[in-house]
Amino acid sequence: MVNEVIILGTIHSGHLTQKAYGLKVLKEIITTINPDIVLSEIPPDRFYIAQDEWKSKKKIREERVVQFPEYTHVVFPLSEKLNFEIIPVSAWTEQMAETREQKLYEISNDPHRQDDWEAYLLAKEKSAEVIEVKGNGFDPLWINSTEYDDMLEIELKVYNRLFNHELGAGGWENINKAHYSLIEKALDRFESKSKRILITFGAGHKGWLKKALSEKKNIKLIDLAEAI
Repeated sequence: MVNEVIILGTIHSGHLTQKAYGLKVLKEIITTINPDIVLSEIPPDRFYIAQDEWKSKKKIREERVVQFPEYTHVVFPLSEKLNFEIIPVSAWTEQMAETREQKLYEISNDPHRQDDWEAYLLAKEKSAEVIEVKGNGFDPLWINSTEYDDMLEIELKVYNRLFNHELGAGGWENINKAHYSLIEKALDRFESKSKRILITFGAGHKGWLKKALSEKKNIKLIDLAEAI
């Protein structure tokens, strides 16, 4: 009686503009998965504000959550139709993001760090190039594939190696570990309950989280392609 876990990489505001992975497609995917639980990329403090807004007005205005239309337009409405529970598992804080952006700005303008910054920009460009050449646009199965994760890792590996420590809590490895801690805590609440649990995070985080979850013994990790 293990829980089935599916990770769904989202594209945030891209769902509003990319028809291949638009809100309608996202809604169909989640409906097909038919989860019992959705672990969402929303910080707990922001989630409870958004949840109250949805319950009282069927409209979310919380400033962080409205940046993610997958929640305001799809997940919250579907939670009533499909009767699943939404649990917030994002470790992000506004202060963390501000500190990260300020530190990256300082590094990019530091003449002693130009080699590092240029190495990062080159890796970022390389990731974009291979995704453009070998990818399949915004097809959701492609974005949720291991191949996509590997191509994005070209950039993220360099970004993490050069800047993770300096960026503190907002560093790539650091923030993913913090996200995972909340995810694991939520998963352990439902151990041996035979639940279908959907984890929704930005597609960039998906590869890191999938590797971490693949080592967890008390769940059955299912690829999106198998789930739909």
